Amino acid sequence: MKKIMIMMAIIAIATTKLTFAQSKTDAAFNQALTAYYDVKNALATDKKDVAAEKVKALSAKVEAIPHNDLPATQHTLWMEQAKIIKAKATELATGKDIKAQRKSFEGISSAMIKTVRNIKFNNATVYVQHCPMAKASWLNEKESIENPYYGSMMFECGDVSETIKSN
Repeated sequence: MKKIMIMMAIIAIATTKLTFAQSKTDAAFNQALTAYYDVKNALATDKKDVAAEKVKALSAKVEAIPHNDLPATQHTLWMEQAKIIKAKATELATGKDIKAQRKSFEGISSAMIKTVRNIKFNNATVYVQHCPMAKASWLNEKESIENPYYGSMMFECGDVSETIKSN
């Protein structure tokens, strides 16, 4: 009986530790997602300088994600996508004009979309939206379209191509 109780305690502790580690990782991913939305919102409202600042915060949030506790396939995927996000974030931060920034944002968006689809960390519904004119997609925290690729020129151009429910 004593052995059974000890085994149950060990299992309970191990499960709690894994859940806590996963919740810390999910929280960090959600902070990165929020930082991504800040960049998207800056581009959608034609704020080049704000986008350059916000993308630095995104890069820092990506760097701070405790990814070592992810399952092997998710870890590999995250390492690949994080590399892309950070490289494109550097491009966006140093972009000379908003058109170049928006092109860099395409790479960030592709990596973020792939991450959200495969790691499923989001604590709120995420909308994958697509602009047929830009031939590019992005993530949005709202269902209404806010096009970061054309900003005020075509703010509402696009549609919701996918809805990723919260976990």
